[in-house]
Amino acid sequence: MESVYAALLLHKAAKKIDEKGIENVLTAAGVEVDKNQLKALVAGLEGKNIDEMIASASAAPVAAAASAAPAAKGKKGKKKEKKKKEEKPKEEEPEGLGALFG
Repeated sequence: MESVYAALLLHKAAKKIDEKGIENVLTAAGVEVDKNQLKALVAGLEGKNIDEMIASASAAPVAAAASAAPAAKGKKGKKKEKKKKEEKPKEEEPEGLGALFG
């Protein structure tokens, strides 16, 4: 995952995304570099428009989050109702010295 972030950082800086560049970013961040992962990432990004990929990826979670939000609200409301129903009235406990000797 770190190598993807490094590739995005290089893209944002308008630098060439290659194995050496990603390795330099990861090394500077103190992250262990996996050479096989770098090769696979660079090969996967070759010929792709990263800006289009970012735009299409950011659109999908927004729709999913919007549809999940009402369901989350419904669950919270049910939990509160359950807690209210499960609460039993507390019996009054004696105060002072009477509490010690029951």
